[in-house]
Amino acid sequence: MLIILSACLSIGTSAQMVNPVTWSANLDVDGTEATLTLSATIDPSWHLYATELPELEFGPSPTSISYSNVSGLESKGELSFSENPVETYEEMFEGTLSYWENSVTLTQTFTVTDTEHYSLSGTVNYMACNDQNCLPPSSFDFSFGEEAATPAVVSTAATSFDPSSHPWWTPVISGPEETSGSSLWSIFIWGFLGGLLALFTPCVWPMIPLTVSFFLKKNSSRGKSIREAIIYGVSIVVIYLVLGLLITVIFGASKLNDLSTNAVFNLIFFALLVVFAISFFGAFDIKLPSRWSTSVDSKAETASGLLSIFFMAFTLALVSFSCTGPIIGTLLVEAATMGNITGPAVGMGAFALALALPFALFAIFPSWLKEMPRSGGWLNSVKVVLGFLELALSLKFLSVADLAYGWHILDREIFVALWVVMFALLGMYLLGKLRFSHDTPLESIGVGRFFLALISFSFSIYLLPGMWGAPLKGVSAFVPPLYTQDFNLYEQGTYSKFEDYDAGMRYAAENNRPVLMDFSGYGCVNCRKMEGAVFDTDEVSSLLGENFVVIELMVDDKRPLEMPFTVEENGKTLTISTIGEKWSYLQRHKFGANSQPYYMVIDNNGNSLSGSYSYDEDVDKFTTFLTDALDKYKNQ
Repeated sequence: MLIILSACLSIGTSAQMVNPVTWSANLDVDGTEATLTLSATIDPSWHLYATELPELEFGPSPTSISYSNVSGLESKGELSFSENPVETYEEMFEGTLSYWENSVTLTQTFTVTDTEHYSLSGTVNYMACNDQNCLPPSSFDFSFGEEAATPAVVSTAATSFDPSSHPWWTPVISGPEETSGSSLWSIFIWGFLGGLLALFTPCVWPMIPLTVSFFLKKNSSRGKSIREAIIYGVSIVVIYLVLGLLITVIFGASKLNDLSTNAVFNLIFFALLVVFAISFFGAFDIKLPSRWSTSVDSKAETASGLLSIFFMAFTLALVSFSCTGPIIGTLLVEAATMGNITGPAVGMGAFALALALPFALFAIFPSWLKEMPRSGGWLNSVKVVLGFLELALSLKFLSVADLAYGWHILDREIFVALWVVMFALLGMYLLGKLRFSHDTPLESIGVGRFFLALISFSFSIYLLPGMWGAPLKGVSAFVPPLYTQDFNLYEQGTYSKFEDYDAGMRYAAENNRPVLMDFSGYGCVNCRKMEGAVFDTDEVSSLLGENFVVIELMVDDKRPLEMPFTVEENGKTLTISTIGEKWSYLQRHKFGANSQPYYMVIDNNGNSLSGSYSYDEDVDKFTTFLTDALDKYKNQ
């Protein structure tokens, strides 16, 4: 019964070494005028912060250009951009942030004061994020002219740093980590289950015996009947797969990614799901124009061969839309918000596969038709149950918008209260105590309905303590985070954190404890979400306080180091001058990753006790991650 609700559980991916922004530089000199162009190509689903951001105590770093050497040139005018940045309000930072997507070119003009001897060198400092991770501030160096190779003078001498001489800095992995592909499998599974649900609706279920009987009676050869039924099923898959591909083409990768974080889109999704739920309750039917199905049906009658079968499948897709439309809409929303460009196509393909399989199977085994339950009032009950689930799921999207804008109209206890009422009403409906317009009176309660009602009431009771601050681990991915709870009877555990790696490791060695490495950032929204929804729960907080040393390192900490140092990385000499750059280098060198949030458990000698853990608000999963590492530490 909770299939649709479970579909919005995102599968977290492992952190990895990523470089989503590629820069190129060019200096075009024409007589007494020179034009510097800095072009950035941004990977799909990522964005590059603009040059002007509000002054925030803890926020992302804007894109900036600093010149280390300018000779024979004089800047003229202001920096210009090829694209206007996108503006989005971020509640976490309490301000409107601007960023670029896909690509942007920065242009600065200069007057050439010495056409024989000129040089220009500098650095572009920038920061990139997506809906899952924020990378630490990065830089791109450029240089042109005769003196371009001359290094800039640094006021503070940087000493060389050799990580191999520091045992706690020894790498724990041999190279960059790989990204898990489990999110597409998740979309496929939930798409397939959504297709199975669509089978049990009044628009589809009666069509199965009618269509299969048509193929069996039409052909004297059983083999030909089976072949045409299979072609019919394949046509259904093709039709819905094309729909998924069209959604991808229309929106594009970056827009699909925006769906998961954009407050306006989430409000639209909320409204859509409410409309779908009302439709399933019987207030109205969502239908495509009748002339569409009539036109396609007439083509199916006049066409012949494979084309005729394809138009029959197309007719089914159109006439069943009033039942399948809400399920398809929900599936597309969830697939899109997972941020994967192929998600809608994979989801639609899986949905269509589940929808098409019975037509082929019943054609191969026609005796199964006698065992099919007859159409009746139970089909409308399936629609109503789906309506309740759609309504419950809609609150998830309203909650995202509420958190983004800071309205505080759907804090955690309000969200939970609405779910308690919804699932209690669902239980009453299943017992026949609540009826809608298209329902037939129940003479008796079947065993299946009874157990579904029992599950609904039990789930409603399970939710009740959440109104007073209970963690509700089973639905932690759906309800708003605990920090939105206005009234909390449950005391949360506490744990201390170190902000310096070496100091934390010394403490861990002295107290014989394992270490949870927490690479975070002031500009990392999902880091704050993990802290509020996972770290602040009683179970996780107590587990950390009693058994671990937590070292939280901010990779975008702009405070300067007392002693800058240089390191060799990928054949280049890098100067590490800020605290954030130091921790960012540690993450890259020791753990082979550069995205946040990033968690790994190590022992007090710096050896790995676990795999990495990235953004995933599943409290049970994170608890298992910690306890498995703790058991391994105790058994050393």
